[in-house]
Order: sequence, then structure tokens, then C-alpha cells
Amino acid sequence: MTPSESKSITSSHFYRLQGLRRRVFLTQLPLSLLMVVSVIIALAFYPQSFRETLFVTSLVLHVLLLLAAILVPWDRLPRGSFLIIPYLDFVAIGLFRGGNYQFLTAVGLMIFFPVFWLAASGMAKRTAVSVSVVGALLIVWVPIFAESGTPTLEQLAKPLLFPLVVFAFATTVAAVTNTMNVQRKTLQAKDRQLRDALAASQQRERLLSTILDTVAVGVVVVDAGGHDVLMNATQNILHSHALPEGIADPAEGDLLVFNQDGITPVPTEERPVLRAIHAEEFTNYQLWLGSGETARAVSTASRVMVNEQGEFDGAVVAFHDITDMMSALSAKNDFVSNVSHEFRTPLTSIQGYLDMALEEPAELPPHVEKYLTIAVRNVDRLNSLVEDLLSTDSVTLNVARVDVAQLVADSLGTAAPVAHANKVALSTQVQAPLEAFVDALRVGQVLDNLVSNAVKYSPDGGTVTVRAWAQGSDLWCEVKDTGMGMNSADQAEAFTKFFRAKSAMQRSIPGIGLGLMISKAIISKHGGTIELRSERGLGTSLIFVLPGCVVTGPATTALDLTAVLSDS
Repeated sequence: MTPSESKSITSSHFYRLQGLRRRVFLTQLPLSLLMVVSVIIALAFYPQSFRETLFVTSLVLHVLLLLAAILVPWDRLPRGSFLIIPYLDFVAIGLFRGGNYQFLTAVGLMIFFPVFWLAASGMAKRTAVSVSVVGALLIVWVPIFAESGTPTLEQLAKPLLFPLVVFAFATTVAAVTNTMNVQRKTLQAKDRQLRDALAASQQRERLLSTILDTVAVGVVVVDAGGHDVLMNATQNILHSHALPEGIADPAEGDLLVFNQDGITPVPTEERPVLRAIHAEEFTNYQLWLGSGETARAVSTASRVMVNEQGEFDGAVVAFHDITDMMSALSAKNDFVSNVSHEFRTPLTSIQGYLDMALEEPAELPPHVEKYLTIAVRNVDRLNSLVEDLLSTDSVTLNVARVDVAQLVADSLGTAAPVAHANKVALSTQVQAPLEAFVDALRVGQVLDNLVSNAVKYSPDGGTVTVRAWAQGSDLWCEVKDTGMGMNSADQAEAFTKFFRAKSAMQRSIPGIGLGLMISKAIISKHGGTIELRSERGLGTSLIFVLPGCVVTGPATTALDLTAVLSDS
């Protein structure tokens, strides 16, 4: 059987039920039951009918057709073979009508059974309608010809309404069947589409589930009602650390969730999932799950989902296990603290000997005294750096009236040897006079950090320019270089503690990643701001602003550093 034939059979009205043989039998059964009723009536009231050849032949033919409907394997025969039964039904009905002596009225109405069968089959529609009409005509005209020989036109016209009714009935059934078949095909097509969409959706769901179970980040999805919709394998493991002993199904408030100290319980309403249910969005919300040796530190983030109307429709909460990172940071902090303590003893010794050397400056050559003074200043700053390493949050200020131009000159003088080695030219533009109420040691430390970085990150030469000026009562300073520059990712992390750009590490540029962080802390203590602008390969510019500290007018002259650099 070809695919087209199979498709046609599938669309047929007679193939919708299970098993073609069963369908053929059920379609023939109503007519057979009517014949049984007719036989019973004939036995009771008109037994002489059984002496009529036509009547008996009709009954025999009906029995044979019913047996054929039951026994013949129609599904193995050519398509449409079963239609032989309704065609033969016309013959059986005609014989039955001719041999019953009119003891049953309206016998001709039995013709509607085979007519319906043929019209509803969906096959050979025109033939079915034509045979139905011809069969109806034969049923009503044959008796007329048998009785009168040559009938009149009036005799032939009287029963014409019946064939016309049969024609209308057959046409209507065929049209309705065709419409139903079209609708069925449409529904089948939609059903296939829905099944395909369901299969694709299930495939995507399996893919999403596999991906979520693969990633090393815990994920929880909640709906608008606060119910868990999805929890991946990683989150199941993290969640198990927060389960208290002895409670099979703990509520949110019973879970072991602690603040960053690992001791203070987080209030129920401040826990990540409940915050997400309340449509809060957050990033890097750190806490601890569980207690003791099995406790895990996590960084959580939440993003809200909205529906087409813009209303809250749930949230996704991510849990990132940062226990190892916290342990590493703790170990690093311990190391830095220990090293910083070890620095204090030799620094104290160096500072003591420098002070002793400078007790009698008159006995020293002028240039030696200057070098020793620079060394003392840098030892003081190194001591400040050690203090910052021990506690970067404890920056204190000693504000006094300071010559800003001199601060810039000192920083450039300190950087001059390294700049000369890197073939970096130093230049400046500073208003003179320019005085401000700031902490000279701390602001000098900022300038040292920025100028030192500018020189270090110009390993192939270039120019470092330091500018300082007043805008109203605000002090503005800029340190600009033409060196390596930074990409956007490095710029985003530049002020982070211990951050080192990959390009700096690849070129073995020294540093520990504290300069910019400390500088930002100092500027913030002054109530100011610092901004970084950079482009890879074109250089970097750092601008800081100290508000309300300038005490001199904006007289604009440029400080000449030639003498400063040559003396250094």
C-alpha cells in the first residue's frame, strides 16, 4: 500500500474505529436488525410471504451480507472493497420490497441505510450519490412496470419525490462527511503541531535541567506565589548544609543561615529566597549556610521575572559557593599581616639610623643631606603603607595648610630615578601659588602611588604629566601617562584590593595591587572622588578632586621641574 493510499484510508470515515472488519459489521448491523424485526412480523401475521421467491431470496442475501461483514478480512483486500456490501444492500432491499405483498409499509425507507453508508464513506462520492438515486428510482419504478406493463407519465411522476429526497439526503451526508474530514485533518495537523511543540518543550526542559545540574552554581526558581519551581543539583547539596538536625521538613526560619561572621542568624525576612519573593534584586549578598566544619560560605544574587503586563512573576536566586575563596582570602590576609609585622623592625632601625645621620646636618654635604631627607620621607611613607596593609580601613588624617606644588615636586623627585631608567619624561602643570588644607603625608602618598604606577606602566617609554589646579575651592589633580593602558575589564577591578592586571603580570611589572585601593580610601577620607580613564595601548588618566580645601587664588603659573629633576 502506497503512502498516499494510507493517507486516504486514514481520512476515511470507516477507518476511524479500531479494526475495519468490526466497523463494517457495525455499519451493516442496523439494517440486519430491521430485517429480523420484519421476519418476526411476517412469521406472526403473513407466513405466506415465505412462499415468495423474492422475499426468501432477499432474506438469504441479507444473511450472506451480514456474514461477509463479519468474516471477510476487509483490511487485507483492496481499498474500498467493503463497499460491495451497501451496493448489494440495494438489491436485497429491492427484492424484499417486491416480495412482501405490501404487508409492511415504507419498506423503501430502508434504502437510507446503504445510501448513508456510501455517502459517508468519503470515497467515490459522485458514484455513491448516483447509485443511491438510481437505486431509489428502481425501487419505486420496478413495481409500476411489473404491475401495468407500460406505465403512464403520471404513474412514473408520482413516486419521483422519494428519489429526490434520497438525492438530497446523499448529497447532504457527503457534504457533511467532507466537512468533518476537513475539520478532522485540521485537528490532526494541529495535534501533530502540539505534539511536536510538546516534544520540543520537553527536550528544552531536559536540556535546561542538564545544564543547570552541570554548572557549579546553585539555582532556585520561585513562582509569584513563593513556591519552588526548580532547584538544581548544586543547590540541593548547598541546601543540605543548612538543614537543622531533627527537623524533617524545616521552614525557612528554621534553616541554619548566618551572617558573614558565621555566628549571627540572618532574620527570616532578610534571607535570599524571601527577599527574592518580595521582588528584591541584589548581587553578592554573602552569608553562611550551616554551622561547624560543614558550613559553606555563599554569595547570592537575585533577579526578578515579570509577565507581559509587567507584574512580578517569580524570581531566580543563584547561590555561589565561595568557601574556598574566603579561606584563601583569610590565608592571604594572615600572610600580609605577618609580613607587615616583620617589616616594622627593619623599618624602625632604618628610620633610627637616618635620624641619627641627620642630627648634625651641618657636617653633611648638601646633596647627601637632601638624599637622606628623601630617604626619611619615603621611610615614613613605607611605614604608612605597612599600617595600611594591617588595616586599610583605619586611614586617619592630619589636616594642615600645604603647598600643593611642593607635594607634586616631591612625588616627581621620588619617581625620577625609575622614570629615567624607563625612559619616561616627567612634566607638570601646577598653579602657583596653590595651597590647600589637606593631609600632606596622605595626599603625597596618593601622588606617589599614581605617579609610580604611571611610570611603571610605561615600560617602553613615554610621558607622564601631573596637573594640579583649583576650581573654586576644589582641588583638582590629574596624573596622565601614555603607557600600556587598560581594557574595560581591568578598569572595573582597578580599585579592588590586591588586583593586578594580566598585562602587568605578563610583563613582570612589580606591585601588590594596593596602591589604587589605598589612594581611593585616602581621597574618600578627604570627602573627594577619584576617576580612572584608560584605553588599551593609549595610556591612562587618573583624576581626583578634593572639595572645599583650596585657600589660595587661582594665579596660574607653571612650576618648572628642571631643577628638581636634575637635583634628584
